[in-house]
Amino acid sequence: MTDITVPTLGESITEATVGQWLKATGDAVKKDDVLVELETDKVSVEVSATEDGVLSEIIAKEGDTVEIGALLGKLSAGAGGAKAETAAAALPEHGGPKDPGGVPGKADKGELTDVQVPTMGESVSEGTLSTFLKAPGDAVKKDETIAEIETDKVALEVPSPADGVVAELLVGEGDSVTPGSVIARISAGGSAPAAAPAAAAPAASASAPAATGERPVAPSVRRISAEAGVNPADIPGTGRDGRATKADALDYVNSAPKAAAAPAEAKAPRDIGPREERVRMTRLRQTIARRLKEAQDTAAMLTTFNDVDMTAIMALRKKHQEAFVAKHGIKLGFMSFFVKACVNALREVPAVNAEIDGQDIIYKNYYDIGVAVGTDKGLVVPVVRDSDDLSLAGIEKSIADLGKRARDGSLTIGDMQGGTFTISNGGIYGSLMSTPILNPPQSGVLGMHRIEQRPVAINGEVKIRPMMYLALSYDHRIVDGKEAVTFLVRVKEALEDPERMLLEV
Repeated sequence: MTDITVPTLGESITEATVGQWLKATGDAVKKDDVLVELETDKVSVEVSATEDGVLSEIIAKEGDTVEIGALLGKLSAGAGGAKAETAAAALPEHGGPKDPGGVPGKADKGELTDVQVPTMGESVSEGTLSTFLKAPGDAVKKDETIAEIETDKVALEVPSPADGVVAELLVGEGDSVTPGSVIARISAGGSAPAAAPAAAAPAASASAPAATGERPVAPSVRRISAEAGVNPADIPGTGRDGRATKADALDYVNSAPKAAAAPAEAKAPRDIGPREERVRMTRLRQTIARRLKEAQDTAAMLTTFNDVDMTAIMALRKKHQEAFVAKHGIKLGFMSFFVKACVNALREVPAVNAEIDGQDIIYKNYYDIGVAVGTDKGLVVPVVRDSDDLSLAGIEKSIADLGKRARDGSLTIGDMQGGTFTISNGGIYGSLMSTPILNPPQSGVLGMHRIEQRPVAINGEVKIRPMMYLALSYDHRIVDGKEAVTFLVRVKEALEDPERMLLEV
């Protein structure tokens, strides 16, 4: 007898609602068959069988609220269950091992090895299978990439666990997958399958609800719909087969007043013209859009400006560039000076380096500076850890490494978590001035811009100097205007007199 329990659902998630049992008591199941769907406020999670057997008992009913580790049901290997089916499959009339040609789509020989979705990182419990790089019948080597998965934060590659041949694909491109779920099987030493109905099965399965015109409604969705007085059929679904999850229902109900005020926004996607193209946003782009909008909706965001004379920094770089490259193997850029200047200013104005947590303020006595990097897939913000302990060369090397990995798509989730403050350099694209948006839960972000020769008054005389506008966007709930202005003034002073900043005088 094997217990079926609630798995870990992700950081900060402690309970879920039993959405729908896909198997009934007495049903025979195979290992990795989905038994039940759980819904949380954030994601829908599938609980799969850990072995072949029979679903002998269902303990948690649909609509029940369950905690992590709670018992959902029990699985046993009964006489009428999976083992009996396996034994029957071995008989000649079932096309078993004595008649390998009788089971289309299976490899001729070799033991099947599951290809599982790897751990996606802290707090990431779901991704989208974006691309299969191998098809049934293709030969693969161990550790060769079979598929790519997109999450809210990064793209992951799924390697082959063994040498062999791809026997079957168990999910389709665009399907949602969770860590540990099986997406394909490899036949060790097997030959190409005669056919691949298993690969087509998910597509057929996915289209089944569309054929009936109806989607199953989870108990939690029915309850939320009834309490809010809305039709559950009107809720757009992001779950399996297009079903609405608990999170979908909550989002729909919470946005209902806005939709009533602006009905045009709730309309179905419009038809496109002959010279238009509709492309679904990647998960990364969806996450960027959601987080930027959340920042605007949550924070009392305000931007203040200053400018800085870059003469001293430019002269210092020109004077020592060759020696710097010869010693450290990397060019001395502007960003390392800005990181140092921001760290000095953050020490003096700690509110800009803090965050709001409920009714509390969390002050951070460390300086992990996020550096915004533009990539083909969107903006990412990898973090330079403990910037206060790094030299200019150490900062430049760290930024160069993170930037390269961002463009290569090899950043990990850990590379982008835990920043305390962010610097965004729009100047490399020619921006003269902008108002950067916060990167929650941070309370400050500094925008750099292009260096432009401008006339300025110095000691009563007009001089032409290389000037840059600086913009500090900050959360006015925690940072006062005086603190924001002080922060920018300290950054300006450090950059205009870099020797004092580096000597810490």
